[in-house]
Amino acid sequence: MIQKTIFTPADILLPDYAPCGENWSKWAVIACDQFTSEPEYWEAAERDAAGAMSTLGLILPEVYLGTSAEQIRDSAIQKNMETVCETLRPYPDSMIYLERTLPDGKIRRGIVGKVDLEEYDYSPASNSAIRPTEETVVDRIPPRVAVRRRAAVELPHVMLLMDDPENQVIAPLAEQKADMELLYSFPLMQGGGFATGYHITGNVQERLLGVLADYEARRKGSVVYAVGDGNHSLASAAAYYAELKDTLGAEAAKAHPARYALVEIVNLYDASLEFEPIYRLLKNCNPADVLAELEKSAGGAGTATAVTGAGEGTVSLPGGHTLDVGCLQLFIDGYIKKHPGVVCDYIHGADSLRTLSAGAGCLGFFCTGVDKETLFPYVTANGSLPRKTFSMGEAKSKRYYLEARKIIL
Repeated sequence: MIQKTIFTPADILLPDYAPCGENWSKWAVIACDQFTSEPEYWEAAERDAAGAMSTLGLILPEVYLGTSAEQIRDSAIQKNMETVCETLRPYPDSMIYLERTLPDGKIRRGIVGKVDLEEYDYSPASNSAIRPTEETVVDRIPPRVAVRRRAAVELPHVMLLMDDPENQVIAPLAEQKADMELLYSFPLMQGGGFATGYHITGNVQERLLGVLADYEARRKGSVVYAVGDGNHSLASAAAYYAELKDTLGAEAAKAHPARYALVEIVNLYDASLEFEPIYRLLKNCNPADVLAELEKSAGGAGTATAVTGAGEGTVSLPGGHTLDVGCLQLFIDGYIKKHPGVVCDYIHGADSLRTLSAGAGCLGFFCTGVDKETLFPYVTANGSLPRKTFSMGEAKSKRYYLEARKIIL
């Protein structure tokens, strides 16, 4: 008998399109926390999705936070979800094997299913089976919980990592595609590559659940799954589930679909998986003043590279953290407290940072992140990394909203 696993099949919803139908490319949209300083990306996405059902109408791209478009979009999301929820095709008790061809041609392999939020804790002292890899900014959770509270379905961009150096869990699925139904195969909009998904059922699912149980048993008492992407989305799902426990009672809440969250799991040792540093961009600042304050506070062993329209140069960092990016973040947080008009954005991609840093009142920083092989040992020993320490590939390699799951009774 196969023991119960943390990661399990889910009742998945997908558009009822032919596997290679052209409308898939309009349906799938990149994670909402990408291109936050590039509204032109999202304007192009609107044009690409025009005239068809799209996840773009079900999410709030963070580029619009704090703008007049936020309220307009937010008010439309619930109505759109109710309409879409009746349109999508159900795949009960399912998992999906996903092959994502990245913009550089590499293929990232993952499995879509659900995780039990009883096994997740985003607090700094977390010792749960599923743990965050970055600091959770609690102020970012209430607005997301408010969206989830009204939502009929969830669409995840959460990606969990598993520590499987011998590739025993996900990799064998590549040889079993002939035994699985093709669900979708299509190019992703805006240069995101290609997505191909297969329906994991029957004997293939039974084998998978067996190796998952073995993997989870081997990791028991340590980090079983680490949050690679979508940390605040998963934290918001957990916060909403905690809210349901208060309103429904703990036992009733355990039977609610919001106890679980739809995610994709990927092996940390997947050959396509590359950790990229996430860069810092200060806006509405006086670059010379920032650099002068940084020079005054320097004293640690770490360095970063400051970027303006005039060029780039190495700067010394203060101490206070074991990682250079942590030292830089501590300085930025302190500077913003003393200069409330200054804003820090987090940028994926060196070219984007250089372009944005050339703007008036802008100052960028390149800083090293963390090697992927050290992730699980670091989180086990030290807890979460500083927020926005690493990215699994550049922006266009991020997970697209594709699969959905109902989170209401």
